[in-house]
Order: sequence, then structure tokens, then C-alpha cells
Amino acid sequence: MLSHSPLRVFSQFHKMCVLVSGQGPVVEVAQKKYFDFNKKNNSSLGFQNVVTIDMLREAYPLLDVVDHNRRPKEVVPPSKDLQPIEGKSVVLFGEPIRWETNLQLIVDVLLTNGKPGNPVTSVHYPHIPVLACNMDLLWMAEAKSPRFGHGMFLVCLESIYKKITGYDLHYEALIGKPSVVTYNYAELLIRQQAEKLGWTEPVQRLYAIGDNPMADIYGANLYNHYLQSVHHGRTQVHAQGGSASHVAGDFHYETVDDAKNSGKVMIGGSYEHRLPESCSSILVCTGVYNREQQELSPEQTVTEQRIFHGHRDFRFDPTLTQPSFVVQDVFEAVKLVFQQEGSSLT
Repeated sequence: MLSHSPLRVFSQFHKMCVLVSGQGPVVEVAQKKYFDFNKKNNSSLGFQNVVTIDMLREAYPLLDVVDHNRRPKEVVPPSKDLQPIEGKSVVLFGEPIRWETNLQLIVDVLLTNGKPGNPVTSVHYPHIPVLACNMDLLWMAEAKSPRFGHGMFLVCLESIYKKITGYDLHYEALIGKPSVVTYNYAELLIRQQAEKLGWTEPVQRLYAIGDNPMADIYGANLYNHYLQSVHHGRTQVHAQGGSASHVAGDFHYETVDDAKNSGKVMIGGSYEHRLPESCSSILVCTGVYNREQQELSPEQTVTEQRIFHGHRDFRFDPTLTQPSFVVQDVFEAVKLVFQQEGSSLT
């Protein structure tokens, strides 16, 4: 499962013409196949009409002019072959290679209501839907300090759009950690795999391992709060003699993660199935978070020396960045899970 995997359930956008931003084989990613555990076969992820940033800049070569070497040598009329993205949507998979190109063309599409070849005569607001995946501001690579992630690209896009229009960029959905919709989708996959393996008892406890307190740990703790709220609501309904499905029927829900638009979608199943009791967060010290660099004493929490690196649409709750456990690396985290479950790793 990747940050964009939950896009499969956003079926209302699958037949639209979508502009996708990212790097690598974004068309293949948007149209990729997945294994449907219910149908026992390969099904389409969903997006059927994909336009890439490269396709857009080739159709409208006068839009991308920051790099003088990429400017057209002569005036080229816009292509008539590219379908307008008017009334359609923009999907942001991850950080692109040429930020200036993607930022310029995405803003062009938003300002012109999907017709980037037209002049901007007035602000179209609300703009066409935007779905963003992967909100991590920073990520750890081989360098000694974290690198910019897609969350940083979103900060740039939001700032540019706000500066030009005076309006906040609106997201139809925010997908990926720490959004609850991502963890609900992961729970669905775990449940389907358990059923495929013939397990008769539901999974009771989940463990989320990560190196980023602001994304991995925040999201896991947020999902744990979500589980507790659902169980509390279910208990109250049962006490009143109602059905568990009344808690939030058919698995439609408003996210409890304080994000304005993390997405309200059908994840699958209903609340009649038993949700996990808890989701514990395990922080490893080999990535964004480094225990030695933080120089924290055992009495200090992970968050005392931090500012919020989460997305704009999430309210900062410092307690949610405090992990259930802190271990050195993923191997130690896996051993911890086995210990918590009373099993041996060997």
C-alpha cells in the first residue's frame, strides 16, 4: 500500500479527465491494476482519462517558460488534441522533478477552470477539485538532514494560489498519513487478507511503525483516537438498544482528524464488522527522527522541542506526536510487536 492507494475508493473521480502531477510512470500509477480480494481477480484502479503535466506543456508550449532552454523557438499554436480539464480534477501524487513547471501549470488550470490556453478573466472559485496524496513535509534519505517532501510542494502551491487569488486552496481529499481515511483503507486491506488466509477471529490490535513523528506517529495516534471514538459510540448505541450500524452507517464517516477535507468516501463493508481495538504507534530512530540528534533526556517527550510540520488543514495536537513505543530500528520494532502479542520472533 502506498500513499495514493486509497484513491481507488474515490470512484466519483475515476471517469473524469484528471491532471496528474508527480514523477515516474504517473499514467501507469493512475490506471494501475489491483487485486480485488472480493472478486478474486484484477480490477482497474479507476482513473480512465489521464493528462500529465508533460502532455499539458506539450499542448500549450507557451505556458512553461522559466527555463529558457525549454522555451519554444517559434510561436506554436496550442494543440487541439488535448481534452480540456474543465470541470474535472487535479490529482497530486507526489513531488515532481521540475517544481516551477508543475506549480505554474497547476495554477494555470485552477485559474482558468481547466482551460489553461484561455486568459484569466476572473477567479473561478471554488476551483476544480484537487486531491492530494502524501503530505510529508520532510523525509529522510542518505543526506545527514531531511529532504523536502511532497508536503513542501503543497505549501508552495497553497501559498502561490492564495497570493494570486486571495482564496485558500481547497482540497477535495487529503490522502496519506496522517489522514484517517488512509488508515481505514489499510485496515480494510488487512481484514481482506485475514479473510483470504482463513482467519476466523478479527484482528484486534494494529501496530504502526514509522520514523516521522509528524506523519507516521501522528497518524497512528489519530487513528487510535478514531477507533476509540467509534467503539465509544457503538457502546452507547448498544446501551440504548440500537444497532452498531447506526454509529456511522455503511462506513460513511466524517473524519475526526481535524482536516477540513480528508475525504468522505465509502471504504468498504459496514460497522457491523468488528474494528480493531487499538492502533499502537512505534517510533524508530533511523529516519526523520534521530534520538541522538534530538539530545533528549529520558524524561522528555519526543515533541517538546518540535514545531508542527503537518499539513495546513490539520490542527496541531502535540500529544498525538508522542509514540506508544520508541525503539532503535524496524527490526527492534518487529521484535517488540511479537513481544506485545506474547509470541516469539523465531
